[in-house]
Order: sequence, then structure tokens, then C-alpha cells
Amino acid sequence: MNIEKLLENLKRASFDAVFVQTKEQARAEVEKIIEERREQWGKTPGEVSVSWGGSKTLDECGIRDLVCEKYNAINPYALPKEEQAQAKRRALLSDIFLMSTNALCESGELVNIDGNGNRLGALIYGPDTVICVLGINKIVPDVKSAYARIKKIACVKNAQRLNRATPCAQNGACGNCYIDGETICSH
Repeated sequence: MNIEKLLENLKRASFDAVFVQTKEQARAEVEKIIEERREQWGKTPGEVSVSWGGSKTLDECGIRDLVCEKYNAINPYALPKEEQAQAKRRALLSDIFLMSTNALCESGELVNIDGNGNRLGALIYGPDTVICVLGINKIVPDVKSAYARIKKIACVKNAQRLNRATPCAQNGACGNCYIDGETICSH
């Protein structure tokens, strides 16, 4: 994998992309971007609304903690289940939305399967600024490889993390299920 070529492909696809070596550098880069936007908008840190989609990556980098400490965080996941959908809708109107992606193709395409669509809604037509944080483990050669990664790794890990009663959560393999209220990929 050629990181420079990937960055070029992302730029060609209208993404501003930065490569960093560590989780700490990723957190610092996200903070830098938020601060640049905040200054452009002439807002105080508490006036900048920031939300996110479900992402273990953001947690592992300490980015959600940063946002909750410093900015006006819209945290749907801290609310009771019956209030989460409304908070996820409010997140689409936040100043900044943070997310990861299930897979990034070397051509610069982001590939995602989203259980309820909040990440995709934000990415496609949401806040003015969307920041996508991902590790090199999510970079794949092409779309076919992206779907394979999603089905074999991302959906399995997410279903297990969310304690879903799906075949993938229980045996680690996609069962192409449609279990109402449990399926996170709807495929």
C-alpha cells in the first residue's frame, strides 16, 4: 500500500486527508481541525457542537473524551435507548461530525454499512465538517475487498460489541440475517 498515492486519491475525491503515525497524533490532528473551524466561525469552544457515529476508533484515540471535555458534545450514546434516535437526528445539525469508516479503498472510496444510517447521513449530507478517523487496518485494495472486510471483520466486531443476537456475533461469520432489532448491516 502506497500512503502517498492513497492521499492523492483522497484529495482527488475532494477529501482533505492527513496521515499520522500514532493515536495521539490522530487526536491532536482532530483537535487542530476543530480549533481551526472554531476560529473561522468565531465561536468559543462551548459553542462548537460536535457529535459522532458509533466508532471504537474514536474511543481508542481518546477523541470522544477530548470532545466531551472541551466542546458542546451531542452524545446520543449516553442517553437512554428511547432518546438516542432524536439525539442522532440533532447530530446531523452539529457543527462537526466525527466518524470512522468500515473500509477505505486505495482508490479513495469510503465503504460503509450502517445499521441505522446516522454516520452515512452525516457523511453524505450533514454537518459542514465531517472528520473521518481510521487506522491502516481499514485500508483495502478495492470495493470487493472492502465488502469482504466489512462482512468478516467490521460487522462481526460491532455485533459482538453491541451484544446483538446475530449469527456473526455468536460464531464470527456473517449469516446474511434479517433479525428485527438486532441486525446491524441489513444484508
